[in-house]
Amino acid sequence: MLAVHKQSTRGCCSTLSTMGSHGLVNTERFETESSGVNHTEGGWPKDVDPNEMEQTIRFRKKVEKDEGFMNSIPQLGNIMVHCIQQNNALDIYQEYCTEEDDGDSAEPPSAKTINVFRDPNEVKRTVTCLSWHPDGGKKLAGAYSSLHFQTSHTSLCQDSYIWDIENPNRPELTLKPVSPLVCIEYNPKDPHTLVGGTYSGQIAYWDTRRGSQPVELSSVEHSHRDPVYKIIWLQSKTGTDAFSASTDGQVLWWDVRKLSEPTERLVLDPGREGNLERALGAICLEYEPTMPTKFMVGTEQGVVLSCNRKAKTPAEKLVCTYEGHHGPVHALHRNPFFPKNFLTAGDWAARIWSEDIRDSAIMWTRYQMSYLTDACWSPVRPSVFFTAKMDGVLDVWDILFKQNDPTLSVKVCDEPLYCLRVQDSGRLVACGSQGGSATLLEFCSGLSTLQKNDKTLLAAVSSADRKDVLSFNFYLNLVSDGLDAYNVQQLMTRAEDDFYSVVEAELRRRDEQPQVTEHIKGLE
Repeated sequence: MLAVHKQSTRGCCSTLSTMGSHGLVNTERFETESSGVNHTEGGWPKDVDPNEMEQTIRFRKKVEKDEGFMNSIPQLGNIMVHCIQQNNALDIYQEYCTEEDDGDSAEPPSAKTINVFRDPNEVKRTVTCLSWHPDGGKKLAGAYSSLHFQTSHTSLCQDSYIWDIENPNRPELTLKPVSPLVCIEYNPKDPHTLVGGTYSGQIAYWDTRRGSQPVELSSVEHSHRDPVYKIIWLQSKTGTDAFSASTDGQVLWWDVRKLSEPTERLVLDPGREGNLERALGAICLEYEPTMPTKFMVGTEQGVVLSCNRKAKTPAEKLVCTYEGHHGPVHALHRNPFFPKNFLTAGDWAARIWSEDIRDSAIMWTRYQMSYLTDACWSPVRPSVFFTAKMDGVLDVWDILFKQNDPTLSVKVCDEPLYCLRVQDSGRLVACGSQGGSATLLEFCSGLSTLQKNDKTLLAAVSSADRKDVLSFNFYLNLVSDGLDAYNVQQLMTRAEDDFYSVVEAELRRRDEQPQVTEHIKGLE
């Protein structure tokens, strides 16, 4: 068997560094292909039949005794050895001058583009959802859909894709739903299975070992009436339970082994009467496995609903509400280190909430110039979160370093970003855009490595109550200016004493004012 391999160059943005230069090179991209031929004929004299073993053996012995053959083989061997030794694979991203961080010289926040995965279709669709492969994050599943109502073309492709993050040329697997996927999620317990929500409101279940077609599909009459914007796997013994949310005002629970109808249903009626006409449309869901009975829903109306699945009556399942956004809540995510604190993104700001304070967020960003479309916490640093915006910029916020402005802003693309997803290691972030591209970014170690004081400082958020909100923000501002906890406490005590001194002086002035007035009248 003679194998012929057509090698190719993977298109990417490479960093070339030498002692005196630094630059970017865009290499040409073209697809790889492997092919081969069976060497059964040719290379033999006419009087030798290659199918006759005796004739071929006799001819080989004759050639091996030839003086020219014996002289040429050592020469060719030396040339081949030299070529083999030069044919080494080099890591073009290898950093040769990295220094260990000893705490004195912290590297500035940075990010670089690793790969870009583009919609292979002629008509580009929005990347509406991304999900990392649970086993090491070597694959990335993307849902592709056009969410512009009544403007999609009839011939628009309905496929979604699973990508190998090392190969942006061609999807590893094409998923073929009955309707375009709006959301998709890998099963954290089984890396071969995925569940997705479609534009038609149906739920589809895939096993990648069984091909591109869904293994199970929910019926139209028992599914959502609007597009399914979010679906999440639940913590269960079987690992086959999930629940979904839609703008039709319903949350449905499913067992993916049998999607003929949902196992449970909740109508998001704020009046707690189960009236679907008054229900709030759901845009996003939040579920924390350590609190298996609780979940949260972000709605089109800017309200976040806190729910308890195991409540006795449907009315009791809607526990409380959090109001603070002027538009749909596009993102809702609990802090993985402090689950009582959660992040929301909607309109032009991101907000951080505490479960114990319902009337106001405990912290928020200033209003941005562009609309926020998604946000999530870092899985490795409790004080870091990411936001995606309509201007194609990904912002990285570290609330212990800076609150008013992002720590790092990355211009990912020229089209609006729609979704983002952070890998479990915290180093890689995938961003999906409205133009059908999923960009893979790698962040520096400072943003993806747990710092020694992160948990201690953020612990104040978990125990904050209403009167502590301003003090906590004041405390963080001082800490971010480089002051230690002892000096911060001294400054807060001094500020409190000055405040009460001003109040007492004002009270004394008001008490003395009537006496001065009476004295003036007496003189008149």
